[in-house]
Amino acid sequence: MCFYQMKVHVAEKCGFCHGVRNAIRVAEKTLLEKKVVYSLGPIIHNRDMVEQLAKSGLKTVDKIDEIPSGTVLIRSHGAAPEQIAKLRVKGLDIVDATCILVKRLQHIAAEFDREGYEVVIIGEENHPEVQAVVGCAGNVIVITDESDLKKLPDNARLGVVCQTTQSPEHFGRMLGALGRSNFSELKVINTLCKEAIKRQESAVQLGKQVDIMFVLGGLESANTRRLAEMCRKVNKHTYHLQNWEELDKNLLRGKKTAGVTAGASTPDWIIEEFVKNLTTLDGGDFPDKSIL
Repeated sequence: MCFYQMKVHVAEKCGFCHGVRNAIRVAEKTLLEKKVVYSLGPIIHNRDMVEQLAKSGLKTVDKIDEIPSGTVLIRSHGAAPEQIAKLRVKGLDIVDATCILVKRLQHIAAEFDREGYEVVIIGEENHPEVQAVVGCAGNVIVITDESDLKKLPDNARLGVVCQTTQSPEHFGRMLGALGRSNFSELKVINTLCKEAIKRQESAVQLGKQVDIMFVLGGLESANTRRLAEMCRKVNKHTYHLQNWEELDKNLLRGKKTAGVTAGASTPDWIIEEFVKNLTTLDGGDFPDKSIL
C-alpha cells in the first residue's frame, strides 16, 4: 500500500467559543432535568450538534406558537424582548443560554435608543443575533455594506454597534463610510467578540502557510462563512465544509500541506474526526493513484 503523506496543521484558535460552549452545557443540563425542552431556533448554527441534541430530546421550533408547554431554551444568539414576553404570557419555563457578549450588545442598543440615538448595527439583517438586537430598540437601522447608507436619516444622532462576529476590517471600513455620511453626532461602541477576532487572525495566518485550507462548520454559520471568506483572500484553495463526509478527496491532488480551522459553533469531535481522517489517508482513497 502506498501511503499519502499529508501534513495537517490545525489553527491555534478554532472551534467552540465560550458563549457556544456555555449554550451547549446549558442545553445538556436542562435536558437531564426536564422532560420536554424546546429551542426557539437552532441553539447554535451547526447541524451536526443540533441533531445530536435532538436525539437527547431537544425540539427546535421556528415560532413560539409551535411550543404548547414545557421549557424553552433561548439560543446563544438571543431573542428579542417581545419574544421573551410572549413566552412568559404562555407560562413557559424559560432557560436563557444567550451569549454574554450578545446580551451586552442588546443592552447597548437599548441604551442608545433611550438616549435618543438612531441605533445603527453593522451586520447581516437576517442573522438571528441581529434580529434580536433590532427588537431591543424602537428603531434600528441594519447596515450590511455601503449601499445601505441610504437608509440613514439626514443630520441624525447615530449610535453605532456591530454584530459580534463581524471582522475588525469590515467594522472599520463601515465606520469610515459612516464618518463620511451626513450626521449631527456619531457615538460608537465596539461590540466585536475578541474570541472571534482571535479565530480570524489564527485562520488567516495558517491559510498563508499551507497548500490547501479547510474551514469546518455549518453553512448557515455567519462566523464560519466569514472565516472562509478571509482565508480565501490569502489562499484560493480554501473550502468550507460541514464535516468529513463532504470532502471531495480530489481536492487534495498535488497538495502536501493542509490547514484546518473551524467556526465558533463547530464541536471538537467534528474537528478531531476531520484531522484524524485527513492524516491517515492512503493511496487507496484516491481514484487516481498517480497523484501520490
